[in-house]
Amino acid sequence: MITFRPRARSDWTVCKECLHKQQTIDRLQEELRRVKGKLRYQERTAKEGPFGSSTPSSKVPLKANSLAENQARKGGAKPGHPGHGRKPLQPAQSERTVPVHGPTTCPDCGTPLENRGVQRRTVLDAQPLKSEKQLLLLDLKRCPKCRRTFRAQPAGVLPKSLFSNRLVSVVAVEHYLHGRTLGQLHRQLGIGYGALINALHRLARRLQPIIPRLVRQYRAAVVKHADETGWRSDGRGGYTWLFCTPRVSLFRFRSSRSAKVAREVLGTQRLPGTLVVDRYSAYNKAPCAIQYCYAHLARDIEDLQKDDPDDPEVNRFVETALPQLAAAMSLRQLNLSKRQFRQQAAALRQDIETTMMAPAAHPGVQHIQDLFREKSQRMYRWTLDPRIPAENNRAERELRPLVIARKVSFGSQSDAGAATREVLMSVLATLQKRTADPLVTLTAALDTLVADPQADIYRLIFGSDTS
Repeated sequence: MITFRPRARSDWTVCKECLHKQQTIDRLQEELRRVKGKLRYQERTAKEGPFGSSTPSSKVPLKANSLAENQARKGGAKPGHPGHGRKPLQPAQSERTVPVHGPTTCPDCGTPLENRGVQRRTVLDAQPLKSEKQLLLLDLKRCPKCRRTFRAQPAGVLPKSLFSNRLVSVVAVEHYLHGRTLGQLHRQLGIGYGALINALHRLARRLQPIIPRLVRQYRAAVVKHADETGWRSDGRGGYTWLFCTPRVSLFRFRSSRSAKVAREVLGTQRLPGTLVVDRYSAYNKAPCAIQYCYAHLARDIEDLQKDDPDDPEVNRFVETALPQLAAAMSLRQLNLSKRQFRQQAAALRQDIETTMMAPAAHPGVQHIQDLFREKSQRMYRWTLDPRIPAENNRAERELRPLVIARKVSFGSQSDAGAATREVLMSVLATLQKRTADPLVTLTAALDTLVADPQADIYRLIFGSDTS
């Protein structure tokens, strides 16, 4: 029997020159891949801004035109759509009925015209925004026995105030809700700029007691949102913090972006509900459950493909993960029953976990997967309750008017102005969520305060609503 013993091959030869060439090729290919990646990143940064797809609109250096198919798309109703035509105005809905008389004789032959009734026509008119100077004649009465003099108190104007409650309310609503600048209101109303600012400061001091009660309502909410953006005060850089629910909006204007601002609103005691935020670390110690925003994660995944579009692993990951995140964000919009929602949410969560647990070699893909693995307790709160969204769109939308105001005003002129904006924006934005006409509600509350200075300003504005 013949046995073979393996022996080390000592006769193998390696061409050192070929090995050196192959090493050089590998090194150059790797260097070329890195250079291409840096070039794509620089091109994307120059086009989209320093934060890629998450760059705020104010910092995008180049804004592209809309797509050709969007430009060619026609507006208006789709063919076959029933439409929503304008309905005739009923007499009970009219704020003013104006009779319009026609001629009594025929313009052609002079024959007297017969009366055939009236034809209704609806017209919408507008009243110009202007101030009205009023001279109030206040009755003075004297008691002959007590020798005291009594002066009549005018309705609709607070003591020692030049401006009526309605005028102050109009300025506050137009400025803080509708985005009109104080310069525009000053010119249109014919009132001094400084006088308008002082009136808003006084209004904010009267409404300040409302804020702690709104904070308590925010903390008790089932779903809470939070976000922040830049805001300058007195020429110094700072931030605007927004804490909101479907019924409450709270603004904080601070020079810091540290966690102490979030702690100021959220407190330190354990809270019910879920806080929906992006992955900013200031919310990490929030005393409640946290749901991370999938919209931010989706943008990060899109940026992976933009940075490395030729990598097949990246393309496979993007094509799988993006539809899953989009389905998670839109699931609560399907009007499913609670049981159906939980079934579909559980199945969708399993799909996402499968994608995030799959082996990957690309560092960008690994980074996204590690977020889902290490922060799983903050990724799937949306599967428990259809009221909990998988995105932070509410906070993003509510911050947009403030971002527009920042472009126009460049921030607040002083710390006192930022404090006034903080109070008035919180009260008015919350009031806008709870009533159809914040102007009427605020004016009526101030009018009641004239007759009863000790009245609870919260109940005057929000009634018994404690939601």
